[in-house]
Amino acid sequence: MVNIEIIRAEMRREDEKSYIGTTVFRAEGEKSIYEVTFMSKNGKDWDYSLHFTEQSGDEEELLRMDELLENDDDLYDKLLDAALDAYPA
Repeated sequence: MVNIEIIRAEMRREDEKSYIGTTVFRAEGEKSIYEVTFMSKNGKDWDYSLHFTEQSGDEEELLRMDELLENDDDLYDKLLDAALDAYPA
C-alpha cells in the first residue's frame, strides 16, 4: 500500500439514507493533493470520484491514483474510514 497523509475528511447525510463524504490526501512521492468523494444511498455500498483538490495536475498521475484506489482495498478502506470517522454521530 502506498503511504498517504490524510489532510482532512468529512461525512454528512444528504437525506434519511444517503451519505456523501470527502477525504483530502497526499500520497508519498506525489506532488498533487487529491480529494476523493464517497457517495452511498444506503451507507453500505459506496461509489467514489477522485479529483485534484487545489489545481489541475498531471492527468497520468490522477489515473495512476485512481487505479490504485480500484486495486488496493486497504488504501480505499483507509480513505473511506477517514470520512466515516468524521461523521458526527
